[in-house]
Amino acid sequence: MIQKPHALIFDMNGTMINDMDYHTKAWQRIFNEELGGNFTWDEVKVQMYGKNPEVLERVFGAQRFTEDEKIELSLAKEKRYQQEYLPQLALLPGLAEFLERAYQLNIPMAIASAAIPFNIDFVLDNLNIRHYFKAIVSADDVLLSKPHPETFLKAAQQLQITPTNCLVFEDVPKGAEAALNAQMPAVILTTTHKPYEFAHLPNIIHYSPNFNGSFFSELLS
Repeated sequence: MIQKPHALIFDMNGTMINDMDYHTKAWQRIFNEELGGNFTWDEVKVQMYGKNPEVLERVFGAQRFTEDEKIELSLAKEKRYQQEYLPQLALLPGLAEFLERAYQLNIPMAIASAAIPFNIDFVLDNLNIRHYFKAIVSADDVLLSKPHPETFLKAAQQLQITPTNCLVFEDVPKGAEAALNAQMPAVILTTTHKPYEFAHLPNIIHYSPNFNGSFFSELLS
């Protein structure tokens, strides 16, 4: 028997929508075409977590860009990502039904993402799903990015639910680690990483490529 969670907390990119390749592609073009890099796909993909300025610092060093330059590059990347991904924008299979079922059961839901509001609005408003979420925590709302638990703890606080009673949905190891640090169990959507990459994390209760299957129906039964 699966324990019914008191609240559901969703990462967004790669978890609710299968868009991480578009983020990787947008960053790779920025790194190589505009910043003179020569980064492979795999070298860029491994950096796909945390806030955009942190990505730039990890790749190019903390002293390469001013704060204004990091903001400008971040926005340019997101505009490129949105333009290319918009024709493909869709929830993962089964998620629309899962959200509606949880909403009808009055289970509070939140988004807890390292995305900036510009990208969160892009997804919620184009897919018309904003009404499902009682709390939204973005990159602009936290000082410390995942794997620090601040993002998930703020979401739980806004939902007024004890962290241990929240269930997190994630797609990357650093996000699942953040859930562990927040004392929250996690379900992994295997859109970008394989299950073995999470083997060191004891809080994972399920792996799935989407939101279809008996696990998800039993979770809300």
